[in-house]
Amino acid sequence: MKKAYLIIITTIILFFAIGIYFYPQLPDRLASHWNAEGLVDGHMTKFWGLFLMPMIALAAFLLFIALPKIDPLKENIEKFRKQYDTFIIMFVLFLFYLYILTLLFNLGFYFNIVLMTVPAFSALFYYIGIMMESAKRNWFIGIRTPWTLSSDKVWKKTHKLGSKLFKAAGITSLGGLILPDYAIYFVIIPVIGVAVYTIIYSYLEYKKIK
Repeated sequence: MKKAYLIIITTIILFFAIGIYFYPQLPDRLASHWNAEGLVDGHMTKFWGLFLMPMIALAAFLLFIALPKIDPLKENIEKFRKQYDTFIIMFVLFLFYLYILTLLFNLGFYFNIVLMTVPAFSALFYYIGIMMESAKRNWFIGIRTPWTLSSDKVWKKTHKLGSKLFKAAGITSLGGLILPDYAIYFVIIPVIGVAVYTIIYSYLEYKKIK
């Protein structure tokens, strides 16, 4: 745990240090949002463009630390704590990667930023699948529906399936590298499909038991 937190805190400090270093070199307004074609369709002031993402990373880290402490089933989280801590690292590094892409774009390195995010989403989705293999029933982490939270059996079966589907979504999202015009859809559609399907699946499994 201490090693994981050291990596995360170092990354967050690096977030802010990079923002402070490049602040004088950037224009007053920064590109901050891109459409499905990778074209800029939103801007932020320089301050928020440089420091909003670091603030989000810090807030997310503090939230992820707090969740296991306030969960009524905190002892179950401890059973997959290693995978959970690795997920926090991956999430913060995911935000850091997006931050670097945004910074480079605003420094004049033009590229299809949507396409460049595909590998990061793929890795994140795939690791969520890995974490789900070990996740035990709790109130904050995993596929939390009324039916998974009401039954250990439904939780286990739903997460076993969800693990496979999230891994598949991670791999499928790489199709955006082959068909760049549809990259955003390769990322969004599979993960939405997994979310909807696992919710329905948990309900049906609960009905079978009851």
